[in-house]
Amino acid sequence: MRCWCRSTPAYQETELRYALRQSGSRAVFYGPDVRGRSLRDVVERVASALPDLRHVLPLADLESLAASAPDAPLPEVRANDPVMIQYTSGTTGIPKGAHLTHYGIVNNARFSALRAGGEPGWVWLNPLPLFHTGGCVFNALGAIATGATHVLMPTWDPGTALELIERERVTFVCCVPTMLLAMMEHPDFAERDHSSLRHVLSGGSTVPPELVSRIESTLDVTYIMVFGQTEAGPTICMSGPDSTTEDKSATVGYPLPHTEIKIADPESGTTVPWDSSGEICVRGYGPMKEYYELPEETARALDPDGWLHTGDLGQVSERGYVRITGRLKDIIRRGGESISPRAIEDLLFAQPGVGDVAVVGVPDERYGEQVAVFLRPAPSGVPDIAALQRTAETRWRSTWSRSTGSSSTNCR
Repeated sequence: MRCWCRSTPAYQETELRYALRQSGSRAVFYGPDVRGRSLRDVVERVASALPDLRHVLPLADLESLAASAPDAPLPEVRANDPVMIQYTSGTTGIPKGAHLTHYGIVNNARFSALRAGGEPGWVWLNPLPLFHTGGCVFNALGAIATGATHVLMPTWDPGTALELIERERVTFVCCVPTMLLAMMEHPDFAERDHSSLRHVLSGGSTVPPELVSRIESTLDVTYIMVFGQTEAGPTICMSGPDSTTEDKSATVGYPLPHTEIKIADPESGTTVPWDSSGEICVRGYGPMKEYYELPEETARALDPDGWLHTGDLGQVSERGYVRITGRLKDIIRRGGESISPRAIEDLLFAQPGVGDVAVVGVPDERYGEQVAVFLRPAPSGVPDIAALQRTAETRWRSTWSRSTGSSSTNCR
């Protein structure tokens, strides 16, 4: 097996030690200091506890390493051989290594880039870290597949991103919504020339319709929505440059070529009718082979028919467009009622003074869980918390009161 284990420089020693040991890694490459943290010190401390680790090499020495390599033929690599082990966040337990293939990520990157309209001559800014599939698959391989100029950022900084867009005449940016908000709210935004931008692609978290409109009007770009996850390699669905405003703001587009989507009942696994909600399942070239050496976790994610169960809830219209309605694990169970954080986030994001919003469930002795709302004020001013509570309660009172007899929302 010839593959890479990819780890983030933000890993603490215990996390790095686990990833290197669990993946069976024989070598580790490390970069310079990151935000004042010596990666060399971290790696050397971890390596002392890993007897199977044979090589500890700084990235700065890659040229001398390559020059000293023996003159030997490259190993034969088949299309479906594993190419990397990408560790997930581990929010449902220990980190899990998604085993991705050459065939999967090359096709995923190519079809994603073509869906976005990528072509030779584009200048493609990659602000995402290369230890994520968004950075090393969609951005890096997508730019290569379409003959674009690939502009890398060492670390994310909104001011640097604006500088690169102006200096390199960037035409396309793929990043997460919080990055776009940081650029648009940066003090240098009005002074920087971003007129070269033609398309912006984003996803990875909730993107309310109001934010889509704000991005398009502020940056004067065509917004493209993307939906995926590491285990899928990563892209599952995308809108296109020619998608309607409604499709871009209310859906995550339609599946990539040669990618199957099924909406399944979470309990029975049966396919639900058009426009009915259920768990999004995907099958095709992109999904992982397994969670590396975790057969029980693999069996929960990949069923015998080859469907990857994403854990995301959604609907598919008869036109094939997919709408996200929530996540199985994120559903708030309040007094017997199931509440979708996504629906509340969409509602509150549209209110004056709200820059960003996240809704979560918090423990409650009486109802099991309560709804808690975390807000970041917009640059224009602090939102009226009392008015937001009234808005949320008016919208959801009829639903919650049927089973709980109450309709309170905590804004914290």
